[in-house]
Amino acid sequence: MSQTTQTGVLSGPGDFDLSSTTVLLVDDNEQNLELMQAYLESLPCTILVARDGMEAVRLIDENAVDLVLLDVMMPRMSGFEVCQKIKSSPATRDIQVIMVTALHEVGDVERAVEVGTDGFVTKPVNKLELLTHVRSLLQLRLLKRQLAAMESLHGRIGPDLIGRLEAGEKLE
Repeated sequence: MSQTTQTGVLSGPGDFDLSSTTVLLVDDNEQNLELMQAYLESLPCTILVARDGMEAVRLIDENAVDLVLLDVMMPRMSGFEVCQKIKSSPATRDIQVIMVTALHEVGDVERAVEVGTDGFVTKPVNKLELLTHVRSLLQLRLLKRQLAAMESLHGRIGPDLIGRLEAGEKLE
């Protein structure tokens, strides 16, 4: 049976082990970074911090990042540009991206969707909303990894089994 933890996020039989995951926080405002770090401290994931888009891109290139919490309005490289860069590369397109924004214009939302964002959290950030989005997208990322591993295994075992069956071998 599921229970609500102190963070307000459900825990129970369907929980995933998030300890192998990495979240990158990207914001040019130190207070926003500290707040999001404090909110995420209950999750057993690695947290990286970038203070602008250029630093975010560098950290993504150097680390196995699973999810990016990305401020939209930043100097040097906007969150839209960072998201587009992440989603346009085959090496990084599966990274989950949540835009964290105070923007409420329909055009801003449309632009974020066009560049490939996986979710939105509005400022001021609500702890439960943030944790719920982060946890669900990290779980989705882990499920995709498991599926890829199973497909790889099937790709290796399947042809061997078919060959053995076609050769008339009895499988036990």
